[in-house]
Amino acid sequence: MAYNEVTGERAPIRMWADPDGIEPEVMRQLRNVANLPWTHGVAVMPDVHHGKGATVGSVIAMRDAVSPAAVGVDIGCGMTAVKTSLTAANLPDDLGYLRSKLEQAIPVGFGLHKNPVDPVRLHGVPTAGWADFWKDFDRLAPAVRPKRERAEAQMGTLGGGNHFLEICADDRDAVWVVLHSGSRNIGKELADYHIERARALPHNQDLPDRDLAVFVAGTPQMDAYRRDLFWAQDYARRNRTVMMALACGVLRRHLPGVTFEQPISCHHNIASGKRFSLAA
Repeated sequence: MAYNEVTGERAPIRMWADPDGIEPEVMRQLRNVANLPWTHGVAVMPDVHHGKGATVGSVIAMRDAVSPAAVGVDIGCGMTAVKTSLTAANLPDDLGYLRSKLEQAIPVGFGLHKNPVDPVRLHGVPTAGWADFWKDFDRLAPAVRPKRERAEAQMGTLGGGNHFLEICADDRDAVWVVLHSGSRNIGKELADYHIERARALPHNQDLPDRDLAVFVAGTPQMDAYRRDLFWAQDYARRNRTVMMALACGVLRRHLPGVTFEQPISCHHNIASGKRFSLAA
């Protein structure tokens, strides 16, 4: 697919978007990012729009640095989709009852489970690794350690904003379960903590936008952020896995005979790699 390249900046900006449709403020953010000394390239997606320091809908290649605000406050946010054996004709005319059962199974907004979900009892959720995952909570930033009880109760919850869970049909009338969610409050708490730490570092004092503050490789701050970041990304992945299992369980109970294909899942608020690429 062809792209447009913006030249004249420290790092190239490759745009899979209509340059004429990009607002000036969005273009300013893209140039700010491209001119950081750690940036080696910026890829701009069709849905690009104004964000916190960096645009939403862009991928930023950095070497030996990472900007926690560019990763985003909902660390690990992403989507999961599962194709069912149903067609649109198999669904009831009124989906209100099914919706109410889904909302009972999966809390929304600020909601949480009255008792933490036991993933071992859910169909389709891998049972390995959960004990080590929660054990690693005690290695996170001290500021969030009192939040463990809430983090446990929010595992398997949707959240608010643009997060959603829906039963939908594709252009061949096949029914899918699709959800969009991330690392809930614990991810936001970790992001906010590290964003403030980055802003205070001396090498970030002359940036064009305080929200572009970075951690650099080989520092305790970077090591601490990587530890918390990767844990929160894992939380987000597990959260979507648990929610999808809960949603599919509702469909099994109320639409007997339904089967499910393997889930498709992908983060879009992440940092990856030893030297970091950011996607937001």
